[in-house]
Amino acid sequence: MSRYRGETHFHHDAPACCGVLLTNLGTPEAPTPAALRRYLAEFLWDPRVVEMPRPLWWLLLHGVILRTRPARAARAYRSIWSAEGSPLLAISRRQQSGLQQRLDARLPGPLRVALGMRYGRPSIEDGLEELRAAGARRLLVLPLYPQYSATTTASTFDAVSAVLQRWRWLPALRFVDHYHEHPAYIRALVASIREHRAPSGDEARLLFSFHGLPRRYLLQGDPYHCECHKTARLVAEALQLDSGQWQLAFQSRFGREEWLKPYTDQTLKRWARDGIRRVQVVCPGFSADCLETLEEIGEQNRELFLKAGGEHFEYIPALNDRPDHLEALADIVCEQIQGWPEADPQWDAERDAAERSQRLERARRLGASG
Repeated sequence: MSRYRGETHFHHDAPACCGVLLTNLGTPEAPTPAALRRYLAEFLWDPRVVEMPRPLWWLLLHGVILRTRPARAARAYRSIWSAEGSPLLAISRRQQSGLQQRLDARLPGPLRVALGMRYGRPSIEDGLEELRAAGARRLLVLPLYPQYSATTTASTFDAVSAVLQRWRWLPALRFVDHYHEHPAYIRALVASIREHRAPSGDEARLLFSFHGLPRRYLLQGDPYHCECHKTARLVAEALQLDSGQWQLAFQSRFGREEWLKPYTDQTLKRWARDGIRRVQVVCPGFSADCLETLEEIGEQNRELFLKAGGEHFEYIPALNDRPDHLEALADIVCEQIQGWPEADPQWDAERDAAERSQRLERARRLGASG
């Protein structure tokens, strides 16, 4: 029996295309304890996410965390669940569709955009199989993590590699490992903040809140901390903010060890005690709104700030499927696939069909069946 799963019969005249796999972290299928237990079991067992000896971590994960955390997480997810389901998945599907439309308009050759989540469904394998069925012979993987981290970007590479190890005919592969300083991404962030601040001016202090990591990951060489600072600095410079008008912090810490500082929740409480009455929070590391932005920032941290004495709290939405964000992603794709046939201005559909027909005839003369 072949070790290569999901193989399809090869045809010499089959049309080929470029495939773009958009990936993000993922989401549970429902805001229920059972669904959260399945999702968290997959997410937290990833050795890229939790770097701890496996036997010890298995005991903690299955003996404590998965017995208590799913119920709490389900309540949090219920507070943001919509008629479309998970906000992250709904937004990701709109990003997929919007990017497909823009690339169809820009590129001469055929290209297919698929969606795959690192954890949950649709999985990365689902997305890759969709692209293989579409005839993708060239593959660009675009993880929607602007700032590189081993916990996210490298974990995505692991998952893609694990699937491709089971394919007989591998596509040409390119991988976007970060875009934290890409000009179009920075412009989209700047525009989103300016638009949000336009009605009330820029009197509020601006907090850039990024997802946190254990500090030891930084000390071991993960560039995430530096790339977050680069993104925030470039945006602040474009907005012409001075050092007293903005700050960077890290959210979502878990466990007892030290994480990247300063912490978002502690920063907001300190600002309120120091007399800062108006704040706006933006989360540039999240390409789509999700639990960490809508519930953790928009609900939990809002309450912390107001209870500590603050008076006005605003969350600035993620870039989501804003047109300028989709244009930025299209810019990244077009830059990354340079040199591939689909990006060649001379590509012609009729000539491509004729060449495939000729290839089939040559194969038949050599004794091939199709």
